[in-house]
This record gives sequence, structure tokens and C-alpha cells, in this order.
Amino acid sequence: MANPTTRVLALLELLQTHELMSGAELARRLEIDPRTLRRYINTLESLGIPVMTERGRDGGYRLIHGFKLPPMMFTNDEALALGLGLVAARSLGLAATTPASNSALSKLERVMPEKLRQRMRAVGETVSLDIAKATSSGDPEILALLSAATRDQQSVRLHYLSPQQVQTDRKIDPYGLAYLNGSWYVVAHCHLRKDTRSFRLDRIQSADLLPMSFGKPADFDAMRYISSAIATIPRMHQVKVLLHTDLASAHAAIFSAFGMLEPIDDNTILTIQADDLGWVARELARLPFSFAIQEPAALKEVLAHHARELLKIGRLG
Repeated sequence: MANPTTRVLALLELLQTHELMSGAELARRLEIDPRTLRRYINTLESLGIPVMTERGRDGGYRLIHGFKLPPMMFTNDEALALGLGLVAARSLGLAATTPASNSALSKLERVMPEKLRQRMRAVGETVSLDIAKATSSGDPEILALLSAATRDQQSVRLHYLSPQQVQTDRKIDPYGLAYLNGSWYVVAHCHLRKDTRSFRLDRIQSADLLPMSFGKPADFDAMRYISSAIATIPRMHQVKVLLHTDLASAHAAIFSAFGMLEPIDDNTILTIQADDLGWVARELARLPFSFAIQEPAALKEVLAHHARELLKIGRLG
């Protein structure tokens, strides 16, 4: 990295990447002395890039928050991560994400070297991700408002349409958002119900911030709450299966909304609420470990029938 211009650009990249870096660390990374570092900082400032100096034991250099930089520099790995993120955004069920993703990808490609541009384009054109297709969409502005309210612990007023098409006004304290089985949810304390509830984004007609704050439960996991809520909705059949594996292995093999898992000795109990025993049988047949059905008895015959069909297909193959 002998060229001074190269080092100045490397300095800019380090300041973009890190919130705050000490002068000693910057000098070490760039392989220069402190005096030369100061000269490079002055060079950036002469180009209109404001670099803040924070003094003291934990001080260092950083860019001013909110400053709009020229086209950012990305490594090959960073470009690949961006490309994958944009591909994933297309499947997340928000109407605005597909054109926005395509537009963002185009902007990035315009400022990238040819080799990096080809890598980004290859990701966008050839990679498919196994994300559940959206069964419901939502307003990206409402998603952004709820995300900010969750971060700032600020209450929100919703105009919400129930599954029965009844509109209600809800005051909520949002704890977190999750995307599961093709739908977006916000999990919150509902002041109307005086309990934790989940709200599907596509049923939110409008959302407004309220001048009120709240305390969020420590270590709240919105995805775990939604998965548990879906898995425990009462259905036609309650299924209990003894899995011959430990809890960690069971969690690794079973998607969270399939059922509830509880350890028992060296095994795991899987409890499922289901309307379709055929679906349960097909999912159980995919498991990489053995199991024993405890209830209902009808599931044993459904599973045996599924096994016979699989054997028949195997013989035909």
C-alpha cells in the first residue's frame, strides 16, 4: 500500500466501516506514522469529508453522523452480502421491496468495477433463496415506523382490521417484528387486551406514533413468540410424538411453527396442533431420527400409509 492516494482511500474505507478508531490503530492498519496519518486526515477534510476528532483515553477519529458520503467502497465479500440481501428482500412480501431492490442493485452496479459488477449481477440473476413465499403483504412505511418505535420504545396507535374484518383502534407498545410463513408480524403489549398480542402487518390500516414511551421486556424474542403462538393454536387434532433425540437436535431438524418441543430425559416431546394428519405424517417422515407416536392412534395408520406410498414410488423408480 505504498501509494499515498491508496492509503487515503483506505483510511476513508476504515472510517466508513468503523464507528470510532484510535489514531494508533489507524496508523497501524495503514502502516504509517501518526504525523502522516494527520496529513491524510487533512486531505479527507480538504475533499469536504468531515472527520471528527474525539480526545481522551477512548478517543479517536470518526465521520460526522449523517454525512452523505460519495459512492461507498465495498470489498468483494461485502458486495456479495449486499447482493444476497437484495435477493432476499424480493421475497419478503412488501410490495415496494422488489422495485426498490432492483433499483438499489442498479445503483451499486453503476459505481463498481467491471469484475465486481459481474459478481453482483450473477448473484441477482442466478441465486434463489428458500424463503416462504409471501401470503400477505404490508406497507413498508408502516414496517419502518414500527421498527423505529420498537427501537425507541415509543407507543403506537393502530387502526387494525381483524380476521373477521372488524376494524378496531389499538394502542400498542411494540416489542419486536418477525417474518414467518410468508407474513410480517409485530408483537406488542396491547392496551385494549392488557396482554401481549401479535398483529399481522397486512391487516394494519394505518399507524401513528404516540408521545408516550414504555419499558420493553428484557431479551424479548419476537420470532419465538410468534412461532409459539402459531404452534399452539387449537386445531382438530392434538398430536404428541416422542422424539428419540435431544432437544438441541430436535430444534435443528424441526421448523419452529411445527410444534412445541420439551425435553424428557434424553428424548424430546413434540406437541402439535393440526387439522391435517397427512401433513403431520409427511413432516415426521422427513426427520433424521426415530420417533414414537403417543397420540392420536389415527396418526399411526396415516403414517403407515405414507410409508407404503413412499416404498411404492421407490420400487417404480
